[in-house]
Amino acid sequence: MWKITRPEAAAILDDELAKKSLARYFAVMQNQKTAKFMIAKRLPAEFHKSDSLETLWKEHEKRTAEFGKIEHEIDTGKNLPEFPTPAKSIFDLKIEIANRILQQCHFCSRRCCVNRLAGELGYCSCGCTMSVSSIFGHLGEEPELVPSGTVFTMGCTIRCRHCQNWAISQWMETGNACSSSELAREVEQLRLSGCRNVNLVGGEPTPWLQQWLETFKYVRLNVPVVWNSNSYYSTETARLLSTFADVYLLDFKYGPADCAERISDAFDYWKVCTRNHLEAKKHGELITRVLVLPNHLECCTKPTLNWIAENLGGETRVNLMFQYRPEWHAHEIPELRRRLSKDEMEKAIQLAEKAELKNLV
Repeated sequence: MWKITRPEAAAILDDELAKKSLARYFAVMQNQKTAKFMIAKRLPAEFHKSDSLETLWKEHEKRTAEFGKIEHEIDTGKNLPEFPTPAKSIFDLKIEIANRILQQCHFCSRRCCVNRLAGELGYCSCGCTMSVSSIFGHLGEEPELVPSGTVFTMGCTIRCRHCQNWAISQWMETGNACSSSELAREVEQLRLSGCRNVNLVGGEPTPWLQQWLETFKYVRLNVPVVWNSNSYYSTETARLLSTFADVYLLDFKYGPADCAERISDAFDYWKVCTRNHLEAKKHGELITRVLVLPNHLECCTKPTLNWIAENLGGETRVNLMFQYRPEWHAHEIPELRRRLSKDEMEKAIQLAEKAELKNLV
């Protein structure tokens, strides 16, 4: 049915630019290669629960450097079963580090440092048990992702006045508590039902990284992991995502001016967002979403598109999004009280062309 409603999602398999920028994802999607999390489970790591966090990070850095070699061997012909399951893996190490972070939470750049294991809640209001809004095969994502096995989790690390998922991000819903083993079964069912990937979204997946890692400990099926994020996560989260996320589906919401803090309460957004895009390109494959906002072409859209072209390359997969509509508290920001004009849409495309971005969704 999705091939009828989204014919471009079927045709994307023949799109040369999409295949070039997302080559490994396409291969994992078609079970020709192995998802990173499955490889990570076969990479041995040496650590003890009594080790300091600093010691754990050193071991993580060492094993991350080894990951590329094993990934290459498996990509070029070795079978996963040829690598025995170790007593402890880098994936187990990630979970241990994430558990430590929960005690002084700094998954996002806000670094609230609350002890979530003791019941304390930070800015995002996320606790220790995953809270899920919905799980389904999404037909509205980028064509290469459709059908996308989306898991919408509660809470968010920023507060966009114009948030279209405000009921989820701001806990207007209660959400459903979900254990790691239960969620793993849901992930496998999404894959078995024909979804091309599992799409970790919200809200925002960042506060739930420990729970996501714990979930994939139980996942046995080969499925690409899509990290669908607002990009406002810490350097520690970026390190944990390496060798876990296959595709980084990252928002690039604002330019270097004060728009991010004024509209989304996200200080240092440009610095954090650019850093995480560079890390994503280093460790996985990347799709960047640029939501065009009314009256923000010069301050946000233009510098963002230019930065992407100059730092990530003209063949970077970019979704230039025109679906802005005033939602939630958008009326508090005068220029956001209306939809985009046709002229603004045309100018945004011209800016992308001038930046020589060739791989637009």
